Amino acid sequence: MLFRRKKKEVVAAEPTLEPVSGAEIDVVRERCRDMVRKRALVSAGVAAVPLPGVDILSDLTTFTVLVEEVNKEFGLSQQQIERLHPRLRVLAYQAAASVGGMLVGKLVTQRLVLQLFKRAGLKIAAKTVTKVVPVAGQIASAAIGFALFRKMGYQHVEACAQVARELQKARVIDMGTAPV
Repeated sequence: MLFRRKKKEVVAAEPTLEPVSGAEIDVVRERCRDMVRKRALVSAGVAAVPLPGVDILSDLTTFTVLVEEVNKEFGLSQQQIERLHPRLRVLAYQAAASVGGMLVGKLVTQRLVLQLFKRAGLKIAAKTVTKVVPVAGQIASAAIGFALFRKMGYQHVEACAQVARELQKARVIDMGTAPV
């Protein structure tokens, strides 16, 4: 057992039952933006591989997982929103629709992410075409992949943060207290 990996103790973080609020929104926002940057670097690395199509498949899978994790971090996954009071649930979906967060609070599938990627179709096409040119094309493809993935990830994080703020305002009005 020369190359046996050490087992790391895995502590599963219990997902929040309620959407984040107060100063925690900014903390979660920064943590999620960091997660997006790391995944965008992975996307850029895969985009540099000179095999057409591998990067798109990888981006679909990676972005799907990223969106689910960001939703959970903000307490806005589909399961978490379904546990909310019906009035807050409606507000969450209305807030998501108003900020353009089409992936907030929904069961995220690769088909849904593919629809999002189709909106950025020209950039993805440019990324794929640049792979034909040796070395410089791969570098350009990686740069485009990083920028596109990061932009889409940041947009989702901002949409989640905005929905969390809207839910916080609704709770404050319901309780008749000042925000924390």
